Amino acid sequence: MLLSFSNVSLEYGDGRKALDSVSFVLPPGGFYILAGPSGAGKSSLLKLIYGAARANSGSIFLFDRDIEGLDRAELADARRRIGIVFQDGRLVPYLSVMENTALPLRLCGAGEDYIERHTKELLNWVGLGDRLDAKPSELSGGEQQRAAIARAVVAKPSLVLADEPTGNIDDETALRLMHLFNELNKMGTAVIIATHQQHLVERFNKPVLKLKAGRLDSKMTRAA
Repeated sequence: MLLSFSNVSLEYGDGRKALDSVSFVLPPGGFYILAGPSGAGKSSLLKLIYGAARANSGSIFLFDRDIEGLDRAELADARRRIGIVFQDGRLVPYLSVMENTALPLRLCGAGEDYIERHTKELLNWVGLGDRLDAKPSELSGGEQQRAAIARAVVAKPSLVLADEPTGNIDDETALRLMHLFNELNKMGTAVIIATHQQHLVERFNKPVLKLKAGRLDSKMTRAA
């Protein structure tokens, strides 16, 4: 089992309920779309998966482990199996594309020869082989997101979470990024993409979890 939520609720300090009794099960190796309007709770749900927030009630199992039962070292190990792509990319501004992408490998102690070879191969694959030395400010929005995707997957995670990765780019670039996520999934990486862009949901025939005001609006479906 990749991920399981059972009656999970999340309430912020101001009393606002971000998620309300959410339950679902996702098997490994799939491609899932987390859909719903802005404010529906998509980002909050993703934060619970990678440990940036803790549920007020309910249980969450990730990689067959109860997140609540993990100590700090075990939680860090689980996070190393997850790649994250944010809407704004969150690239380090003073590092090059190559250096940004290589960060996860350096943090886990990989050898420099492997880092250089694997990072270059990956950046060539996402279409940034000619932008290795560029800083984030020199990239277009789509190029920044491709660099963010490369950084998220360079350490070969089991799961990639993408929070509105196409929100700040044009439709054509958004489609290219979605196809890139699809290719990653074909290579064995599970993918969960949060989006409020209905045309993307309808374009890709993937299982859809629909959130509305913090609750699952329906059981998992496939886009029509």
